[in-house]
Amino acid sequence: MNANKKSALIVGVLFILAAVTAIIGLLLYDPILNGPDYLRKGSEHANQVILGALMELMLVVSAVGTATTMFPILRKYNETIALWHLCFRFLEAIIITIGIISVLSLLTLSREFAAAAAPDTASFQASGIVLKAVHDWTFLLGPLFMLGINTMMYSYIFYKSKLVPRFISILGMTGATLVFICALLVMFGVIQQVSFWGAILALPVATNEMILAVWLIVKGFNESALASLSAKTERAS
Repeated sequence: MNANKKSALIVGVLFILAAVTAIIGLLLYDPILNGPDYLRKGSEHANQVILGALMELMLVVSAVGTATTMFPILRKYNETIALWHLCFRFLEAIIITIGIISVLSLLTLSREFAAAAAPDTASFQASGIVLKAVHDWTFLLGPLFMLGINTMMYSYIFYKSKLVPRFISILGMTGATLVFICALLVMFGVIQQVSFWGAILALPVATNEMILAVWLIVKGFNESALASLSAKTERAS
């Protein structure tokens, strides 16, 4: 297996891992993020919440992994955009990490609430609202806003370079545009992130990632496109 095929395999596996861990993490967070009794239920399902945080940490690792693995390949075609993609993907990972910290802090608050003999419910609720708000904003800025920007950048390079079939690149750019619009609509309160329209607008980018992942695992990057670039580089030198 050559280096390009190996890189494609790693990127494909990491895309799938990121999608799976993101979904599992969100589901495991349910007791502490949803419902009016989250301060009590959070501590009762502490191990579940911690497992959800671990899932999201795997998401962070996967996001960084895809960026660092793709960078040496993307930079051959457009070093500026490749560097932007790397930096913005790291920023996306940082935002998600802040969201993880907010959930774990909320878990600590829940444990303190459960341990208190006569808790000041209003004070605990106020702190809980702030921590949940931090998670909600990071959940918007990471998986939607930053995802749209990152997907647009690598999809554009894929389209210009023909490293993958152009229908995948076009789906990626379309999905990136729609998920970015979704982020703006959610930010301005037009729609809810977890809603019918939120799901519809996010579906194309999710579909693109899975199709791209399977293609990279099975087929890898277009070797003829890579060979053509190498030939041009040799002639230029």
